[in-house]
Amino acid sequence: MTNLKKAGAEDQELVALFAGLDTPGISDAMDKLGLHGQALGIVPLANYANVVVGPAFTVKYVPASNPPSTVGDFIDDVAQGDVIVLDNDGRTDCTVWGDIMTQYAGLRGIAGTVIDGVCRDVNKALGDNYPLFTAGRFMRTGKDRVQVESVNTTVGIGTARVASRDIVVADANGVVVVPRGRAREVAQIARQIEEVESRIREQIAQGKSLGDARAALGYHTLQSKG
Repeated sequence: MTNLKKAGAEDQELVALFAGLDTPGISDAMDKLGLHGQALGIVPLANYANVVVGPAFTVKYVPASNPPSTVGDFIDDVAQGDVIVLDNDGRTDCTVWGDIMTQYAGLRGIAGTVIDGVCRDVNKALGDNYPLFTAGRFMRTGKDRVQVESVNTTVGIGTARVASRDIVVADANGVVVVPRGRAREVAQIARQIEEVESRIREQIAQGKSLGDARAALGYHTLQSKG
């Protein structure tokens, strides 16, 4: 496929910071920093083995005007490695993502899609192993019911605020949104937390009690605000 937009150098750098991390560790790091980015109520379509990480390409949907405007043409502007973030205001009565969008996003190398709302044609996404994170699934089309109001503005997903190019991390546990300006700090603390938890797992595997291992390594203060 031609005319694919490439990820920028800073985007690639920030995404690389989260390699090997998962949403629980990142959520803990954000708690420690007093940041809120956990997308309540947004769940994975499947138990994905891999972690999706990418800059947010945000889209805001509103009820359709008369005549209705575009639904999905924005996708031609999404860069490889981006995570499409669709704010449909939590609507569950009509979809903003289906099999054609899944196929096209996969061909363009888009990392995944997060929807504050529902998706349809789930067999296509499951068969293609295209990562979808939504509030549910429903077959009713969004055509003539909703339309795109804005692209790359600040939107809401679950209870999380998402600005354009924030770093989205999503896996089998759910979705966390990291403010772009705090990405380096969050990744560093998440790695420190994961290192401590890894050492606890090693100690209990060697026969140490969980309480002793946690006490020795300061487990109960890992998420405490510094």
